[in-house]
Amino acid sequence: MFQASGYHGVPGKLSRLLVLVALTSAPLPAQTFYGSIVGTVSDASGSTIPDSAVTLTNSGTAERRTAQSNADGNYEFVNLVPGRYRVDIEKTGFKHLTRADIEVQVQATVRVDGVMQVGDVGQTVEVTAQTPLLQTETSSLGTVVDERKVQEMPLNGRNVINLVTLVPGVVAQGQALTNPTGQNIFSFGNYQIGGGIAGQNATFLDGAPLNVAQGSLIALIPTQDAMQEFKVQTNSLGPEFGRFAGGVINLTSKSGSNGFHGGAYEFLRNKILNANTFFNNSSGKPRPAFTQNQYGTNIGGPIKRDRTFFFFAWEGFRQRQGSPYLLAVPTVQQRAGDFSNTRTASGALIPVYDPATNTCTSSANCGTGTIRTQFPGNIIPANRLDPASKIMSTYWGQPNSPGLQYSNLNNYSNNASIGGGNDEYNTRIDHSLSDKQRLFGRYSYWT
Repeated sequence: MFQASGYHGVPGKLSRLLVLVALTSAPLPAQTFYGSIVGTVSDASGSTIPDSAVTLTNSGTAERRTAQSNADGNYEFVNLVPGRYRVDIEKTGFKHLTRADIEVQVQATVRVDGVMQVGDVGQTVEVTAQTPLLQTETSSLGTVVDERKVQEMPLNGRNVINLVTLVPGVVAQGQALTNPTGQNIFSFGNYQIGGGIAGQNATFLDGAPLNVAQGSLIALIPTQDAMQEFKVQTNSLGPEFGRFAGGVINLTSKSGSNGFHGGAYEFLRNKILNANTFFNNSSGKPRPAFTQNQYGTNIGGPIKRDRTFFFFAWEGFRQRQGSPYLLAVPTVQQRAGDFSNTRTASGALIPVYDPATNTCTSSANCGTGTIRTQFPGNIIPANRLDPASKIMSTYWGQPNSPGLQYSNLNNYSNNASIGGGNDEYNTRIDHSLSDKQRLFGRYSYWT
């Protein structure tokens, strides 16, 4: 498997690029998102049946793989893209066995044993009442967040990584559950997994690492509609994982199928249904501006049926928001140099001293310091005011609220303009070279 990823940018203005190309003809010990199906073929008495023909079919793409059970009746299919499959087993002297609707999840091994019945191979036994698909091939402890949850769970801001909190043992920290736009980039992966250190988890997308060296930051938050499912592993992980102090988040992107599927959407929020803030109400200010648009489209399907498939997703996000704040600005008297009513919170006058005075004549009466003289009446004469300060004072807003008693702090209320925007593009191509070789490539770009 070959994979490459890149990251560039600075905090607050990021540009992320992730390219992944994977070839499954030569399995290597790496971080992958593939699943597997294993099983044993036996007869009604429990005796294993060697040399049985086992065929695996992907229900979405019609991709087929074939294998034979070995001398012990065992078979396996590895490097399977998460999805739904059908297993067909044939052996001369036994009825054809079909087991459909087998769900293979990310980095999971599913055991599907086949019990053959004596009869003509032209007869078919279809297993519909299925036992749970237990994963007995691994001791790893984790939970898969499946496609339905990924697609249908409500998410303000559609940050798909927020869904890791559905997994037992995961606790979000800081700003992790907020929309990533405009937030500190350390919040993207700020989750505690299995009691580990927050922000120190390993995160992968289609087997490629999303973490960068700087503080283990996550360089890309995938678009919700481009994700198939993901798995959060919290304990007893395999030896292929390293460089983490918490857990592992393994995401897999969507691929196309033999049918065309697509959609378009827009999620809109604005101030019309929002309540005003306490401080805006108290100072008579209107509701702050709030407009959030999140929109996108996706489409997937065949380029060549049963052979080549594509999936494309684009999402845009725009947010414009007013953030209320309180400040202390100079009063009209202070701008003119009059500090006769400039007081502490307890009402004590704050003296203003003339920097051009010095009553210290010797170290005997003032030590090593300088003793200044307070301005008469605590008022700076007009001819002593610096011309530059007169001009700069005009850039301050005028007080628009009473402020605190005595000190006049918090006498200015307004709304700051905050927000941001981003676009993300995800394109994936899958191609079946043969029943033993499969190639796919994905390009993701997030501004």
